[in-house]
Amino acid sequence: MTTTGTESARADGEGRGRRRGGRSAALPSERREHLVRLAADLFAEKGFQATTVRDIAREAGILSGSLYHHFDSKESIVDEVLSGFFDEVLAAYRAAVDRGGDPRETIAELVRIAFGTLEPHRAAITVLQNDWAYLKGMPRFAYLTRVEQDVEKMWVDTLERGQRSGVFRADIDARLTYRMIRDTIWVAVRWYRPGGSLRPESLADHYLKVMFDGIVTHS
Repeated sequence: MTTTGTESARADGEGRGRRRGGRSAALPSERREHLVRLAADLFAEKGFQATTVRDIAREAGILSGSLYHHFDSKESIVDEVLSGFFDEVLAAYRAAVDRGGDPRETIAELVRIAFGTLEPHRAAITVLQNDWAYLKGMPRFAYLTRVEQDVEKMWVDTLERGQRSGVFRADIDARLTYRMIRDTIWVAVRWYRPGGSLRPESLADHYLKVMFDGIVTHS
């Protein structure tokens, strides 16, 4: 796949997406990535709105003015955090859906992909949990709504395919089911601790067991 949802969203005329040219492009990639990681951790800890450029600069050990040599605003930084997350998860979702396997197997793979992002993309998911309403009201983040629509369509189409084939119950609302799955997975970022004894794979296994088999014993 050569074009992701976030890439096409920027290409369609917003004109306010993150800038890759100018002074930012001159920054060595490792330094830029370091600053993005520091800022992402602050966004996750304090919230995007509460984090200032001064906070980011202090964490990086540089002057506030120096940060502007690398990024034009903190919005540019969070844009990089979020778009990196969506580029990766969209590519993984599409690959799973495009394989066209059994709907149950595809849904299980989508669930595993989602749980697999909790550790590497903790900051992005936390920002989306806390600051979604604020960010999507800004023109440069209009792509967030479009990407969410793309993701929802993949899940809902798979669920409906499973209903048509008799794999999933016909009396459930596919869109509502997707949104319940989405929210229960992403909210785990609030209590999941990277590096702890509970791994994303084990969490996904347990979730799938409850989702497909329920908590009631069957005779």
